[in-house]
Amino acid sequence: MENNLQVLIEKIKKLEKELAEEIQKQQEIFFYKIRGGKVLFEKNVKKKHKAIVKTISRYLSEAELLNILTAPVIWFFIFPALFMDLAVTFYQAVCFRVYGIPRVKRNKYIVIDRHSLSYLNGIEKLNCAYCGYFNGVIAYVQEVAARTEQYWCPIKHARRTALIHSRYTKFFEYGDGDGYRKEIEEVRRDFDDIRDENPERLQ
Repeated sequence: MENNLQVLIEKIKKLEKELAEEIQKQQEIFFYKIRGGKVLFEKNVKKKHKAIVKTISRYLSEAELLNILTAPVIWFFIFPALFMDLAVTFYQAVCFRVYGIPRVKRNKYIVIDRHSLSYLNGIEKLNCAYCGYFNGVIAYVQEVAARTEQYWCPIKHARRTALIHSRYTKFFEYGDGDGYRKEIEEVRRDFDDIRDENPERLQ
């Protein structure tokens, strides 16, 4: 059973690598490159993008009324997102050092780059920045929570979950009391796969 899980994990990693390579190919198709963390388009492409941008006045005039009315509701949630971001960053800075857990690199999860697209107007850029930040915070928090769960309660659920996080495969099977008692200390410190890929100073 354990070997089958390992095979599946390796397949997933291989597919993730292939996906990253495929995304890389899109850079050539849409004539952009990433240098020093910045997205650079070819001049003629950027010029074309500017020509198709929709003005804010036109954008608002064509927008659904209900979309405009519900926008403040969406933007209200920037406050809990900011609080969660700050709280989780503080939490892992303090507690992960104590537990010996490699800290999650926030900038790997929160990516805000779509505001650089010249075919987006100011409102669209702001919306894209918000979505990038909010979804990035959720992914960041999930990874911090996953590593915390591995340390404090590395036991799989009896019922199927909608999403399996990055550390779940290292958890004990539901009902494996003997394994839990014998190997809990080993599992809660099993972060070598992360340390090898992304070494961090823990002390």
